[in-house]
Amino acid sequence: MTLAVRSMTGFATATGSVSEQLGFSISAKSVNHRFLDPHLRLPSGCDALEMDLRRALKEYVRRGHVEITVQLDRSSRTNVQVNMPVVRAHYEAFQTAASELRLNVSPDLNAILRVPGALSADAPTGSEDMAALQSAVMALVPQLLEDLNRMREHEGAALVAELRAEMGRIRDAVTEVRSLRAETAPQMAEVLRERLRALLADTPINEDRVLTEAALLAERGDVDEEMVRLDAHVDHFLQMLDEGGEVGKRLDFLLQEFNREANTLLSKTGGSAHSLRITEHALNVKSEIERAREQVQNLE
Repeated sequence: MTLAVRSMTGFATATGSVSEQLGFSISAKSVNHRFLDPHLRLPSGCDALEMDLRRALKEYVRRGHVEITVQLDRSSRTNVQVNMPVVRAHYEAFQTAASELRLNVSPDLNAILRVPGALSADAPTGSEDMAALQSAVMALVPQLLEDLNRMREHEGAALVAELRAEMGRIRDAVTEVRSLRAETAPQMAEVLRERLRALLADTPINEDRVLTEAALLAERGDVDEEMVRLDAHVDHFLQMLDEGGEVGKRLDFLLQEFNREANTLLSKTGGSAHSLRITEHALNVKSEIERAREQVQNLE
């Protein structure tokens, strides 16, 4: 069975409630990272919930920077009350200060209501309520993380399609280089003949020596091994994509091998027949490798 290839980019959200007085929302957002890097944003007093969320996350996600946020919603179900003793105390303190300073000003009620403790909400805050919140949140977590992974798989499928296209372009470029290299020795021989005729004028040219020198020049620029290895790397890369699963790190390592062969290919093309065209194809190979490396950086 082929496993899905996942991107490390995804988002999911869910909502629930503990009671008529308290609702909540939970979201999960992930981006690429070398390892699993969880960051949790929770209401105060939810230490036990944090441990449960971390354990659940490890079961569903292997790599990525994952932010899980839990927010409480009291706005629509909570009765807000004014703490009159606190408000009265601040009001009287304001008037006393204004009188002593001989200022003709009135207290700002909006400012007083922003004083800590001036307003209170009939929202559950006890240990039993926090336990109920933890239970309600954790009941939604499996589906939340499945939704997150579903989006990651959708993004992963798009990346796989791009990577397959890039491997196809690398293979095409290698095929073009192989075709051009097949013409190298005969063309080098002709170049040598022309140069020797110009240098030696009417002196007869040793044809065997010309062919030998041309063969030696072609051998110094021989890139058959590099092309064979690049073809093998493409096959291996596509095989790993077919197998699926957690392939991001392995593909990144393989692309480093791609890059070594491409660099060697470039270093051997100078001075050969069709060198400009071969160099162009080799540069295209490097460009596709760099594009592929950018893509695999975001695979789990």
